Amino acid sequence: MLLTRIKGPRDLDRLSQEELNQLAAEIRSFLVDAVSKTGGHLGPNLGVVELTIALHRVFDSPKDKVLFDTGHQAYVHKLLTGRQDFGGLRTKNGLSGYPSRAESDHDVVENSHASTVLGWADGLAKANEVLGREDHHVAAVIGDGALTGGMAWEALNNIAAAKDRPLVIVVNDNERSYGPTIGGLANHLATLRTTDGYERFLARGKEILERTPVVGKPLFETLHGAKKGLKDFIAPQGMFEDLGLKYIGPIDGHDIDALESALQRAKRFSGPVIVHCLTQKGRGYTPALEHEADRFHAVGVIHPDTGLPVKTAAASWTSVFADEMVKLGHEREDIVGITAAMLHPVGLNKFAEAFPNRIYDVGIAEQHGATSAAGLATGGVHPVFAVYATFLNRAFDQVLMDVALHKCGVTFVLDRAGVTGDDGASHNGMWDMSILQVVPGLRLAAPRDAEQLRAQLREAVEVKDAPTVVRYSKGVVGPAVPAVGRIGGMDVLRTPAPEVTRPDVLLVSVGALAPMCLEIADLLDKQGISTTVVDPRWVKPVDEALAPLADRHRVVVTVEDNGRTGGVGAAVSQALRDAGVDVPLRDFGIPQRFLDHALRKEIMAEIGLTAPDIARQVTGLVAKLDGRFDSEPAAAVD
Repeated sequence: MLLTRIKGPRDLDRLSQEELNQLAAEIRSFLVDAVSKTGGHLGPNLGVVELTIALHRVFDSPKDKVLFDTGHQAYVHKLLTGRQDFGGLRTKNGLSGYPSRAESDHDVVENSHASTVLGWADGLAKANEVLGREDHHVAAVIGDGALTGGMAWEALNNIAAAKDRPLVIVVNDNERSYGPTIGGLANHLATLRTTDGYERFLARGKEILERTPVVGKPLFETLHGAKKGLKDFIAPQGMFEDLGLKYIGPIDGHDIDALESALQRAKRFSGPVIVHCLTQKGRGYTPALEHEADRFHAVGVIHPDTGLPVKTAAASWTSVFADEMVKLGHEREDIVGITAAMLHPVGLNKFAEAFPNRIYDVGIAEQHGATSAAGLATGGVHPVFAVYATFLNRAFDQVLMDVALHKCGVTFVLDRAGVTGDDGASHNGMWDMSILQVVPGLRLAAPRDAEQLRAQLREAVEVKDAPTVVRYSKGVVGPAVPAVGRIGGMDVLRTPAPEVTRPDVLLVSVGALAPMCLEIADLLDKQGISTTVVDPRWVKPVDEALAPLADRHRVVVTVEDNGRTGGVGAAVSQALRDAGVDVPLRDFGIPQRFLDHALRKEIMAEIGLTAPDIARQVTGLVAKLDGRFDSEPAAAVD
């Protein structure tokens, strides 16, 4: 196989055109076989095989910087830079599903949040200019979906201002982000794709000129790089050139020769250039091409021949939300849905099918989505903006100043909250309950099971004068956790024996960690430690009944799948101080560090967020209060 002979990008230089095409076929076969066993981003990588080969033949990585936005299209890049062991893809100690500086000097940007690469590229090109590195180049690959993000256009505005600073922007145009790309930019790119007069004109010219000895190919390249007047006559790509950006394309993103020719011309140019490449997401794999929803953007473990899942998926948190949203839509005409280019991943596809005129896909533009939601609320409807927890970080200012300040009734539904695992540091939803604590008037719910998700979503959309947030985990929803009572607005999940007058521990359980908290209580009970377990349901604001309840216990313990700094534990501690309740409190949560990719259970064990770990530390704390030993108990998770 040719692929096994590729140890680095320069090994591509000696391959003939026929061998390059063979290599492309081998890579596609490898990806289907490898990713079907582990899960991962299959469709995007099948679409960039030839493009990535051409990039690494034209640019000299790592001296030249080749960047990807987003990083889920970098599997081929990994293969061509010496990383061909995909057996542990997205698992502990295996390859990351995104670029990783720890893996290779060829990886530059490992943050997999979209629309950032042009800002990175602008900075790198400026650094080359400042340091006089004229032989260094920057090539940034951005998907057409990522161009819907405002950050990309902020960067383009700056890039275009420096007409003599070299920078190559490769637009990987596959008409999709997760699903089909939407919006004005998508329509413009579609115009470029479908206006084929220019390409037919060039194709005919190439056929004639390549038969012309000596001067044929140079003349064709001059013609292909013709200035705006000729190109505008045939294809309306003027938007890019009006920004001050040289435009080359559209180019067949599966023709290595054409790609290399375009990239070489762009590399030689002394200013910013856009190379517009047309690719096909899922190319070469029939099950992906036939999957209209997202062309196998991301898959679990599948049968490689059929593309069907190996295991039948159980009900997920996302599916519970999806079904309840449809019910709410039938009951209330004022309910509308908002997604940031993730209609299927966040579960709003069912709502879109039922109510096509009440769903808004804003593209990869969370900031705009939040402010647009404020406008919708002010206009008299109730928007439900479903977004991954980690992506809400990008819209914090809009949540604070547009939604909360204006007392707008907007519900944010945060999917993939807490430790998510295999997608790595950028996708763990571990900041939302901390950053949202500072937003005045905002109310935040953390459902513990499917029944509570349905109930708290309904409670959230009833609020008309403030933002509400409902956050839940990734994956399968657990069994129902029934309440045995209620104190204030909190559900009581477990009480001590009736004869216990002052229980030892008040255990505050947040969201989906309720089963683990009940397990902790069982372990404590075996040590003779009496425990009350409560689920606040709404963790912001802190329930007024919590402080007097805490005062009737010897120690308070909070357990949350959010960062400890500024999280629910910190808010409870402050509430107890404000109420004059002087009870020791120990908070357990996610440490404030970036967590490497691994299975969720592996990460939870690594950070000590398990029932045995927590029970052990609480036992030590109670023992210290009893004076049973003088030494300090094991340190809390931090």
